[in-house]
Amino acid sequence: MKTKNFFCNKIWNKYNYVLIFLVILTVFLIINGSATTWVSLMNIPRHSAVIGIIALSMGLIILTGDIDLSVGSQLALIGGLTVTVFNGTNSITLSLLFGIGFGGLLGFFNGFLIGRLKMPAFIVTLATMLMFRSIAQTVMNSNKWTIYQLNAKLDQWQNLWKIGNASVPILQIPYLVIIFILVVILMSYMTTNTKFGKRVYAIGSNEKAAHLSGINIWQSRVIVYVIGGILVGFATFLYVANVGSVDPATSGKNYELYAIAGVVIGEISMSGGKGRLSGVFFGAMSFTIIDKIITALGLNPLINDTIKGGILLLAIGVQMLPEAFRKMRKKQI
Repeated sequence: MKTKNFFCNKIWNKYNYVLIFLVILTVFLIINGSATTWVSLMNIPRHSAVIGIIALSMGLIILTGDIDLSVGSQLALIGGLTVTVFNGTNSITLSLLFGIGFGGLLGFFNGFLIGRLKMPAFIVTLATMLMFRSIAQTVMNSNKWTIYQLNAKLDQWQNLWKIGNASVPILQIPYLVIIFILVVILMSYMTTNTKFGKRVYAIGSNEKAAHLSGINIWQSRVIVYVIGGILVGFATFLYVANVGSVDPATSGKNYELYAIAGVVIGEISMSGGKGRLSGVFFGAMSFTIIDKIITALGLNPLINDTIKGGILLLAIGVQMLPEAFRKMRKKQI
């Protein structure tokens, strides 16, 4: 009996984010009923791709014990300029390279202030959250635009649109889903099977011990933020391909909160050093399904964030139950 309980606790502690996802998915399937199709199921990971990749960026940073509140504003700034680059060059490749390159640059800016100058991550990224969106809006207003819009008359526009909206013909799996899964696999491998990944966990677990073991703390933090910025830049490129426009006032709004929620539901510790980025895949999709449940029930969309917040609190509470029971048993003993 003890062996069985130990096994169940071990499975729960390692994979509770999968179980939470399955519960939410089951609720959606019951509510949606006969309206559920293969396409509607594939829309769950497709609609999760952009915020999911941003959540991977957030998860990587949180593993070191830091945070990035500027990811939503980064999307607005990178996205607006990526649209401008595409309209000016008619090149998907140049637009992609600009997106990930500029994202890496913004990440370096955050990382240098936090890693090298040792400024608090919360304050730095709160400041850049305001700065990046403000710059995006200022650039737009200076050109007397109301929105960054892709030029549909360009001959490469159709190919760019296919990246964000088309599917593999045979299996009807959206390209965005395939890209999302590949990025999850890549990031999961990097954090669990490379020396750099081990440094990330070491810094998040115990920074002083990591320093004494010879890890260059500030350099590692900068690299983490650069990689995070590259991921945001790549996600922004996919956002542009999917939506076709960027509004600097609203695009990416609250994405930092949704990314953090995906990370938390994905069982990554906010204190750093614990968790796996593979969990973010399920955490991001869980939030997408909640949107679909609200739509299926015909609820007021204004209540959306209230329900998401409640489910987030519930998910955290459920995840804490094993530890609470363990402490209760110790007291009884």
